[in-house]
Amino acid sequence: MPASLITPLAYGVVALVWSGGWIAGKLGVTAVPPLELSAIRFALAGILLLALARLAGARLGLERLGMIALSAVFGIFGYNSLVFVGLTMTPASDAALIVPTLVPVLTALFATVVGEPLTRAKIAGFGLSAAGATLVILAGGAAGGTWSGERLVGDLLHVGGAACWGVYATIGTVTLRAGSPLGVVGMSSLIGAAMLFPLGFLEQGYRDVPSWPLDAWRAILFLVIFTTIIGFVLFYWVVRRFGAGLAAMTSYLVPIGTLLLAALVLGERPAPLQLVGGTAILLGVRIATRRPAVTVPV
Repeated sequence: MPASLITPLAYGVVALVWSGGWIAGKLGVTAVPPLELSAIRFALAGILLLALARLAGARLGLERLGMIALSAVFGIFGYNSLVFVGLTMTPASDAALIVPTLVPVLTALFATVVGEPLTRAKIAGFGLSAAGATLVILAGGAAGGTWSGERLVGDLLHVGGAACWGVYATIGTVTLRAGSPLGVVGMSSLIGAAMLFPLGFLEQGYRDVPSWPLDAWRAILFLVIFTTIIGFVLFYWVVRRFGAGLAAMTSYLVPIGTLLLAALVLGERPAPLQLVGGTAILLGVRIATRRPAVTVPV
């Protein structure tokens, strides 16, 4: 395969499996408790990833174990606690508009910690994206002509999840200096699963796992194999190749795929104002991540 096609193919695959992940996640949390689902998902993914890393002779990045654990706090524990609980309160289309479109701007902001400059364009883009996210939240909360407090809370949890992912992507630029994408994602998945596991006792305490329906296990299987093993590893490959800011651009394609899948599979229809808000978020992302001829730090 020509080298020029590898990068766009990686972007496309990540976007595709993550689009499907929102649908699988919504189907999963509709059937089983979200925190139990997340703990089991990442325990299975971590075991499989470390086995693959061993077979491939890939480095685990143990020299930076502390940073990997910190990435697990944000990218596995924080992100999934917020987003999957949020999915029990909102349609998948809300999450698809808010999380993937905010991630690039937030990552660009957080990446200043590892040396990427904060420019006026990034600040302007962040402001426009924040306004768009607010419109998505308010339009979703007022869906059907009545205000839904639960949906508002769910949308705010999605915003928090986007922030956690931005931190996770930024930390990845450090952890990948010592380990491979396969090893680093495997370690962070297992550590994150250990963090998520106690939260399952706030739900059913895993007593209900033997009675989970087949559809729930299908959703978990998709989340483990496609969203986590393929999606996370490819995403970190892009992070190592291009940096956190450009890697976060994979999120651009996710809302389109998820909204289409949500309409086809779940029968969800986003409100018109949500589409306007999503457009504003995308414009903000474009402004924040464009590469001008002259960069002026603030």
